[in-house]
Amino acid sequence: MHVSHARRELIAERDRLTVFLLPSYSPVLNPVEWVGAHVTRSLVSLAVVALDRLEALVRNRLKRLQYQPATLDDRASL
Repeated sequence: MHVSHARRELIAERDRLTVFLLPSYSPVLNPVEWVGAHVTRSLVSLAVVALDRLEALVRNRLKRLQYQPATLDDRASL
C-alpha cells in the first residue's frame, strides 16, 4: 500500500489519530461484495435475451435479499 511521506508526517503529528491499514480488496469488510456475488451467482445459469429482462431479474434478486437478509449470513458458500 502506498502512503505518501506527507501523509505519514500528518499521522505522526497527531497522537490521538489511529490509522488502520486495510487491504485494497477485502470482501469481508465490504458487505456490497457479498450482495454482488450472491446476485451474480443466482443469475449465472440463466440465458437472458434482452437487457430489460436482465434488469428485472437483478431487481427481483435484490428485492428478495431485502426481505431475506439472512441469506447473506451463509458467506462460506460464496
